Amino acid sequence: MNLRCPDLPFLPGWSFNPNIGRTRFNVDRKFDFIGAPKDGNRALIEKVKPNMFGPLTDRYPSIYARGEVLDIPPWLVFDKQVLRFDAFFKETLQEVRGSPYQIRKVIIYFYLEDGTIQVCEPKVENSGVFQGCFLSRQRIRFPAPMDENFYDIIDLNIGKEVEFYGRCFKIIDCDKFTRTFLNRCGICVPDPITLPTDPYLDLRQKEREAIMSKKPKRSKDTRGQFLEYDKKVLRFFGYWDDQETEYGYLHKLEIHYFLSDDTIEIKETVPENSGRDSGFMFLKREKLPKTYKSLPGPGDTAPHTLLNVLGAGVHGGRYILDPLDRDLKQQYYKENDLAISSIINCYGRKIVLTDWDPFTRSYYSLKYGLDHLPPGEMPRDKSEQVKTTGVRERQLPPWNGFGSFEDSAQNCITVEPKAPVRDFKKFLKYDRIGLDSHVLRFSAKLLSKIPDNCRRKFIISYFLSDDTIGVYEVCDGGRTNFFSRAPIVIPGQPIFTSNPPLKYTPQHMFVGATIVINSYVFVLTDADDYCLRYMEINSQEYPKANLKLIMDKVRDKLRPFYKDFVAEMMPNESSVLSYEVLRNKLCAVMGEDFTEHEMITISRAFSADCTKVRFDRERIRAITLTELKRFLWDDLERLREYFLARDPERKGKLSRQECYTVLRACRLPLDKSHVEKILDVIKKDENCLYDYEDILKFMNRKVCPMADTVPINLKYNFWWASEREPEAGRLIDWCAFNKYLDLEHTFKEMPSHEETLDTLKKIEENEAKLKQNNKGEHNHAGPVETSQVLAK
Repeated sequence: MNLRCPDLPFLPGWSFNPNIGRTRFNVDRKFDFIGAPKDGNRALIEKVKPNMFGPLTDRYPSIYARGEVLDIPPWLVFDKQVLRFDAFFKETLQEVRGSPYQIRKVIIYFYLEDGTIQVCEPKVENSGVFQGCFLSRQRIRFPAPMDENFYDIIDLNIGKEVEFYGRCFKIIDCDKFTRTFLNRCGICVPDPITLPTDPYLDLRQKEREAIMSKKPKRSKDTRGQFLEYDKKVLRFFGYWDDQETEYGYLHKLEIHYFLSDDTIEIKETVPENSGRDSGFMFLKREKLPKTYKSLPGPGDTAPHTLLNVLGAGVHGGRYILDPLDRDLKQQYYKENDLAISSIINCYGRKIVLTDWDPFTRSYYSLKYGLDHLPPGEMPRDKSEQVKTTGVRERQLPPWNGFGSFEDSAQNCITVEPKAPVRDFKKFLKYDRIGLDSHVLRFSAKLLSKIPDNCRRKFIISYFLSDDTIGVYEVCDGGRTNFFSRAPIVIPGQPIFTSNPPLKYTPQHMFVGATIVINSYVFVLTDADDYCLRYMEINSQEYPKANLKLIMDKVRDKLRPFYKDFVAEMMPNESSVLSYEVLRNKLCAVMGEDFTEHEMITISRAFSADCTKVRFDRERIRAITLTELKRFLWDDLERLREYFLARDPERKGKLSRQECYTVLRACRLPLDKSHVEKILDVIKKDENCLYDYEDILKFMNRKVCPMADTVPINLKYNFWWASEREPEAGRLIDWCAFNKYLDLEHTFKEMPSHEETLDTLKKIEENEAKLKQNNKGEHNHAGPVETSQVLAK
């Protein structure tokens, strides 16, 4: 639209042609150059032309006074700083009856770095209009006749109305950063303005309420329930007792409740060889109604009710749904209706819930607090009832003592000779697994009237896999088989009987025990380290190796005279006692109720023996450098590269397995046991990560040179079995033994030895006085007074 003189009417023929008097019709330049070539690079600046009312002065930034503008460019000072204003504008709606306009919310962004403005409209679902970027980022001019200048920071504030390309926006609010920035610039920011009501939205809300009141929501969104409880199923165990009807039986059922959609399926558990089909589905997965009168007819379970149907075809016909939805809603079983001992109605069949699985128990415990419900009882199944009247167990003929009892019993059961059945599960459990042999070995001696037999040495091995015992004699040439491996019957049992004889079990085997094998009496004198360690690990099965039971028994015996025991056994110079000293004292105190194996268990638990290191770090390093020198190995740089390749983060730490892999990959002329010994002496942190820089220094001859060593058999000397460990228990830590007894509190409660003697003397004097007073007469007061003195 051309500019016109405001004094003349805007009519055809009354406007001025702006081209009158012009001689140049070229396009005006929008930009100009600032800065001379001698000052440096020239830059572009936007020109501001004077209008018909006179020239306009340049707009200075509103943040600073004239002449005080900073030399730093604004794109650097105000980088990523944007002012945000909330605004709205009214849009006329001529085609909507009852709503002359609608309110549309927008956000105005003012970029401080270049003074550009962007207008965006937040997207609202189902708004009916295109929303998003309302006005792209650009510098916006004032409306005519001030269109030579642009909007600046002082033109945007709460309560102001701005016009962008003919559309008027009302600013009602701003964010916290904008308010703080304008306040610091000296611009007062008013309080936020309330957004006016939108008559179009009010109209739509009224229409929606009217529609919802007539047509209620028929479907329910269950996607949230599905996502939360998918693959989570509650499992109950129950039954349906149908034994009263003809040919009926007790149905054992599994009830599955799916939390994702509140459906139930019931599966019948059919026992093996019952004559019925297995895997029978009692009820397919569906929602189970609570009330049942009869089978539903066609259309009874439809989600909608049809009032009128017009037309024969589905696609061409028309139908009307019930707008009021007056149909009665069916109630279905939910999770809160299921619990132990509750009864559910499955289409006329009463199903009783008796138990649930651990997941269901934890679910109801967390949600409903039901964690103390005991399982219900199952009724008696008449079909499985067996009459036991007059039925006797099979009586085998008496065993004659020849062969084994199992072999003789097997021949009596079947006509065809068969081998006795072996306990295969026990064999798999206690068979040899790596270094764990499951064989208990004891050293024994023979009790005999012949002195030469008493000097013979034997080894008795008990095999846990089949409860057999093998006896071997140790001689100069090695060992010989004294008794073949076989189960040993405990002597003294009747032979001619039908009951199986009792045999030696692992609990009969302990140090100090006496066993009789084929009329030979053996005394177990010692056990190997594996046997002692195995029995201590499985102390719940072996009471002779259970330290708690042993110490409880010792504690009860020592409680009356614990003070004298400590005074007698307290070591003078150190806190260490020998095995023999403590053993002799405990045997005198405990009596026959104390075995050698129990004493060995105590000595191993409170052992004061220490292991002497055979190869220390310096000796292992000297041996390693000698071996590397012998084989002319000197490739530390490549070894360092391999370590760095394994450590991309350059932490300087690697695991033991990674260090072992690198050392073996570099083909060091060292044995595997030698490499393991090196890693045993390398520095490591609290997370068991090894410092590979220490390994490089360990193998570097230039760092702390060492003299060559005499070559030794490294494969044998570095083998773990070559270093004999000291026999545990020869020295006993008295402090640890006394602390475990925990009887120090009895010092104050227990009288001393002198006080006990004084009490006994008073009792004797009291009894003498009573005898003199009574002069031989029978008097009942004496025992009473004596008991009173004892009580004191």
